Amino acid sequence: MIRTEDEEGYTSPPWLMAMLRGSYFVPCSIHADSNKNECNLFCLDCAGNSFCSYCLVKHKDHRVAQIRRSSYHNVVRVNEIQKYIDITCVQTYIINSAKIVFLNERPQPKIGKGVTNTCEICCRSLLDSFRFCSLGCKLGGLKRGDQSLTFSVRGKHGREYQGGGGSESDEATTPTKMRKTNAFNRLMSGLSISTVRFDNYGQQCLSSGEEGGLSFSPGPPPMYNHRNSSRRKGIPHRAPF
Repeated sequence: MIRTEDEEGYTSPPWLMAMLRGSYFVPCSIHADSNKNECNLFCLDCAGNSFCSYCLVKHKDHRVAQIRRSSYHNVVRVNEIQKYIDITCVQTYIINSAKIVFLNERPQPKIGKGVTNTCEICCRSLLDSFRFCSLGCKLGGLKRGDQSLTFSVRGKHGREYQGGGGSESDEATTPTKMRKTNAFNRLMSGLSISTVRFDNYGQQCLSSGEEGGLSFSPGPPPMYNHRNSSRRKGIPHRAPF
């Protein structure tokens, strides 16, 4: 019997097993006459059967993961699934410039020479920093009673999210941001009470209205003698001998 995440020492979301056992890339029975009707989507909230893109309207505001295929095996992109479960200890691969993880085990008939690390469940060769080749193998290790394994996603401050995909906002208010905001508000409030006055040259300038406040005033205009500018030169006269 499969235990649920409510049982002590077992932290697996209830939809994980349904996603691993799902049947994908089969024609949708509802949209059999439509093009591109293969079932490659899985709803984490409903945890039912896979569905096609035409059925997606029935899962509005739900958490939906797209299942893909690589070498006849089902995979899911890391950036889609890691929001909901912890994929630590599972080896990732890069396919078509995207990092993915396999859903189920992929046993190797023969282990190559020089292999120093294999999957703890299906004995597939792995890099030294990983323990499992797929999400299903990690689930198998968890079912064996390994207390160091979990699928719970931890937040920034160590809080666990049981497959809910919850995350703390990066825009959380911090004391530094509050100080910057208060300083900006004080600056804007000082400018808002400013009054308009005219200086000795008749030019408009801005004054804060407080002694020692900010003041923006243009410099005095350049002096320009219009009398000299309109004066024309006369006929030159020779000096007397």
